Amino acid sequence: MPRALTLNAGQGGRPGKVYYPLQVKQVPKPKPGPNEVLVRIKAAALNHRDLWARRHLYPGLSLENPLLSDGAGIVIEVGSKVKRTELLHQAVILTPMRGWESDPVSPEDPHRFAVIGATLLCEDGTGQDYLAVDQDEVVLAPRHLNPVECAALPLCGLTGWRALVSKAGVNGPGKNVLITGIGGGVALQVLQFAVAFGSNVYVTSGEQTKIDKAIAMGARGGISYRDTRWGSALLELLPDEHAYIDAVVDGAGGNLIAEVAPIMRPGGVIAQYGMTVGNKMDWQMRAVLANLELKGSTMGSKREFRDMVAFVDAHKIKPVVSKTVRGLSDLEGIETLFADMQAGRQFGKLVIEMDDEPQAQL
Repeated sequence: MPRALTLNAGQGGRPGKVYYPLQVKQVPKPKPGPNEVLVRIKAAALNHRDLWARRHLYPGLSLENPLLSDGAGIVIEVGSKVKRTELLHQAVILTPMRGWESDPVSPEDPHRFAVIGATLLCEDGTGQDYLAVDQDEVVLAPRHLNPVECAALPLCGLTGWRALVSKAGVNGPGKNVLITGIGGGVALQVLQFAVAFGSNVYVTSGEQTKIDKAIAMGARGGISYRDTRWGSALLELLPDEHAYIDAVVDGAGGNLIAEVAPIMRPGGVIAQYGMTVGNKMDWQMRAVLANLELKGSTMGSKREFRDMVAFVDAHKIKPVVSKTVRGLSDLEGIETLFADMQAGRQFGKLVIEMDDEPQAQL
């Protein structure tokens, strides 16, 4: 019988104090509706929102609906009114959100927007063997990617694409781009996108090994954010003929403005998709006088998702996978993925292969 990965309420507790156990339960195999396709999920990936869900820090949490937002698989059945009949038996990537079609600013109806996985706003989640979704909620998988790589792409790819392209305006060669906190899924996707565009990419990290890996992937250099004045140190890495940063893609916050404002070009853009250091950040007069722009960036639209996947396909980009666990029932193994995320040990995505046996290319 099909399985689903959900949270177990257990003893319960206050948000931030509780840490819900995982459980795998048996669920009925879904039947696709007239306009739906049935996907056999081959792999699903973790995001920080799954960690927050276990701590009950994610709004609209559902303990009944399956966890996980990222997934990829095979379409094994199509509904009677599905027009995209070419999807049958094809490898696909699932869209990780609902309620945002194409508006370049924000979801058309913010009250209906939801990232899938353990949410009251949508029953869907990729931590299960089968998922029936509307035919427009899947895109054909790039042929150069295997199931694990496909599952690693959706949320981090979409978030990174919107931050870099839609918000920071990086869509061609020659710009100096700073990516903070390299090692997480979003930062690594931004790195791959920016390198493919021909940007000169610089990174920060608290670990030299992660900086070295980023350089191996095409970054021009990197600085430890543990250095007292890492902004000044970064300036020394920039070429004399282009001694400034054009755009910053940041997910940390903290003292970012104090470090980057002196080394950014006037009118430069900071695209911020998270604030892991804390929920406040100082904005300085120096940034105002330099006409710097701070742009918040969260997830993205279905149109941006399709554009992102097409770019990955065209440039044969492979998402970075840090670790995989085989088998949805391997709760002990899945817990090691959560432990890596909580400790910040990963370099890339943490992925679950649904089947107990090795999988072939999609």
